[in-house]
Amino acid sequence: MKDLFSAQSQLYQQARPTYPQAVVQELLKHVPACDFAWDCGAGSGQFTQLLAPYFEQIVATDLSANQLQHAPYFENVSYQVQTAEQARFPAQCFDFISVAQAIHWFDFDAFYAQVKRTLKPNGVFAVLGYGLIQIDHTQLNDAIQYLYRVILKDYWDAERHYVDEQYQTIPFPFKEIAMPDFKIQLAWSSEQLIDYLYTWSAIKHYIQQNDTDPLNRIRALCSSDQSFQIEFPILLRVGTLG
Repeated sequence: MKDLFSAQSQLYQQARPTYPQAVVQELLKHVPACDFAWDCGAGSGQFTQLLAPYFEQIVATDLSANQLQHAPYFENVSYQVQTAEQARFPAQCFDFISVAQAIHWFDFDAFYAQVKRTLKPNGVFAVLGYGLIQIDHTQLNDAIQYLYRVILKDYWDAERHYVDEQYQTIPFPFKEIAMPDFKIQLAWSSEQLIDYLYTWSAIKHYIQQNDTDPLNRIRALCSSDQSFQIEFPILLRVGTLG
């Protein structure tokens, strides 16, 4: 698993979008018990904090200690620095395992071996993510699409294609549960939008290699008092051991 976000841990925690409660409620419909959950690749706890009210105990892991240090505190959550592929947990201990916006960085075979080892026989495994941002401002939306697909084309890590393909091309050796479509819908200020774009790994790569900021054109399209309706398609694969 790659660690691309330790250096931006605080910005990542502040600027990344959160998932709607409707997603959590839909997942809970399929979880037979809420005793023990594992949120893997938890980062700074964006998804962990949504699970915390519903499970007796949660372990949230990430290979970045910096990311985990910015996660919110909950009495029933244990944050641990562990890699997804070499997690140290007992067999058949989890009712629910989740990975939010991280599966594309994992070694699938090694991680799935851990899921199959540690998930209870009737437990549920969920892979979540979100796709490319859409904005209700045509000129700005077009500029972001151009940034993503043209300017940053050669700066994305190879694994990014799994996100572009809506997680439909990741291997998923589980008995799949059909899920409804969900979206993240938010109202963001110009500042929130720019902060979010700075969390893109390709932006970091671009600045490091060119010593110029590729967001200057987008910043010029945003006035300080503007707000935008933001939308992200949610990527969701859910399954059981079968």
